[in-house]
Amino acid sequence: MFVSPMLLQKSTEPIDEITHITELKLDGIRTIWTKFDNRVRIYTRHNNEITSKFPELANLSLPNGTVLDGEIIVTNELGKPDFEALMERFMSKSSEHAISFSVFDILYFNGKRITSYPLLERKEMLATVVTEDSPLLNKVQWVEGNGTAYFELIKQHKLEGIVQKKSNSRYQINKRSDAWLKIISYQYDTVYIAGLRKDKFGLLLNFENGKYAGVLEFMTTKNRHEFYSHYKDFILEENEKYIYLDPKMRAKIKYRNLTKNGLLRIPSFVEWS
Repeated sequence: MFVSPMLLQKSTEPIDEITHITELKLDGIRTIWTKFDNRVRIYTRHNNEITSKFPELANLSLPNGTVLDGEIIVTNELGKPDFEALMERFMSKSSEHAISFSVFDILYFNGKRITSYPLLERKEMLATVVTEDSPLLNKVQWVEGNGTAYFELIKQHKLEGIVQKKSNSRYQINKRSDAWLKIISYQYDTVYIAGLRKDKFGLLLNFENGKYAGVLEFMTTKNRHEFYSHYKDFILEENEKYIYLDPKMRAKIKYRNLTKNGLLRIPSFVEWS
């Protein structure tokens, strides 16, 4: 049985008050794990069933009538979530990457829906279902408040960010609520625009050293209009897919991290530079 998960609202400032708890934001696949009639089914947040992708999670010894919300991750040699390794595992059953299902909420307990219970009560119920943490199945650790210090630590270790939730929050199915916040630890760089796609919006980026940096898709309508009003002055050549530009236009962008190929992951436009 699929349950559409509660979603996070973006925020820029951490909260220190004990009205909120603070968790590490895990860089993986948001996952709804369900067990009814002694049959396990596993879903992504978009209601795509992925049970066959992760057979080790289908064999977890957990009570019937349970629905868990968490994140499937793969960690690297430093113990940090590695999204690219997770995608390799997702695409190929022959991949040797070991997964971890890190659970942060429980929505059904003994067959009863408990989404109306306060968050900390649900955490207590979760602890009676996932009684011991293991590399395969574990509970996401949390602290009261201390968002600023936690976020600074996350930035030092170049992790994705933090999640902050109101301690008394109910679980709002299929809702994006400011009761649950995400604060992303972005990295920033200045890049050059070297071209654009023809089929759908996307700007080809180069690093300042001239190397290819990836494709920029996230840009406000206002900034897109600014780009389109100037780019024709820099056209060098084009083919069926791309228009290539003399890389003179500079932009400041933010991104999650560099991929293993040295490309910007999920770059977003900040301002012209």
